[in-house]
Amino acid sequence: MDDYQAGSDVLFILLGAIMVLAMHSGFAFLEVGTVRAKNQVNALVKIISDFAMSTIAYFFIGFSIAYGVDFFSGAEVLSEKHGYELVKFFFLLTFAAAIPAIVSGGIAERARFNPQLLATFFLVALVYPLFEGITWNGNFGIQDWIAETLGAPFHDFAGSVVVHAMGGWIALAAVLLLGPRHGRYKMGGGITAHPPSSIPFLALGAWVLSVGWFGFNVMSAQTIDAVSGLVAANSLMAMVGGILAALFVGRNDPGFVHNGPLAGLVAVCAGSDVMHPLGALATGAVAGALFVWLFTLTQNRWKIDDVLGVWPLHGLCGAWGGIACGIFGSTALGGLGGISFAAQLVGTVLGIAIALIGGVLVYGIIKAVVGLRLSEEQEFQGADLSIHRIAASPDYDRVLSE
Repeated sequence: MDDYQAGSDVLFILLGAIMVLAMHSGFAFLEVGTVRAKNQVNALVKIISDFAMSTIAYFFIGFSIAYGVDFFSGAEVLSEKHGYELVKFFFLLTFAAAIPAIVSGGIAERARFNPQLLATFFLVALVYPLFEGITWNGNFGIQDWIAETLGAPFHDFAGSVVVHAMGGWIALAAVLLLGPRHGRYKMGGGITAHPPSSIPFLALGAWVLSVGWFGFNVMSAQTIDAVSGLVAANSLMAMVGGILAALFVGRNDPGFVHNGPLAGLVAVCAGSDVMHPLGALATGAVAGALFVWLFTLTQNRWKIDDVLGVWPLHGLCGAWGGIACGIFGSTALGGLGGISFAAQLVGTVLGIAIALIGGVLVYGIIKAVVGLRLSEEQEFQGADLSIHRIAASPDYDRVLSE
């Protein structure tokens, strides 16, 4: 029976890893649909290349920092318990690789390719595993201190803060260091609109991410005996809450509507295993509205040129999710309890601080040493032709299709 249990756990977490791996195609198409047509190829190449770089960084350095496990033993040792540690690495790698995928959307259309790959390596090897290990492996005794001081450890079941807030706040640092796209904000205060190049691609990306998210959340149990239908129901309700709030607040705008489910799912990750479904619905609804309001505010008032709105979507909705876990996870609001609002607040702030400091250091050093931005001429031409020497739809294809 032990052998059967071990094999079942491997299959369970492997299916989760495959579902979250598929989400990276969702990141790609969400960006492809949002950026201008002259940057679509670059979006596709960035996401798949960042995943490859993330794998190397996490395999050789990051996973060991977070969990104290390395893969320098023989294959006979690595295959113990049906290779559970290997598929656990695969599953958690797909989380780690979400960090550069999130950042990619914020810095789109003006970032150089090779410096971003370099940043990906350091983010996944060093910055992300630091907070991941603190939260999910108890590194440095910080969780013990939080539990003793505030009554419960910081709870983040599937990564509202560990993955999404970290990615969003790192992206904010990168976006500010890069500066806005040329011509986006005019001297007199005017704003040049850059509408999405393809609503169908944007919608496809949102759907792929939403479906894969059930692997992201449910399979975070990591063993089949710990799986909970509550996580699935809460993910569904938060997704729906995000859609409806974004639909209403965003006044039927398709970009907002298709980011609504993502906002809700980002927010529910932390408390999806302890909330009541009604609490998850409220969490998702707040997140959907929060994304619309803050996307508009950051783009139009604060003039932060975050192309896909990854700071509002992941950074701020992720932070809301960490705090919401401390609200709707309480028994007073129908949750399972075992959490502390103060602990959630402290853990969320700690994650934001590590992300901001790490993002500023990584992107600041790279900017000073090799530079981050395309030239104005390259940006005007588009990243597709400037970097990859090919457009998404060559002129002769467009002529033939017409």
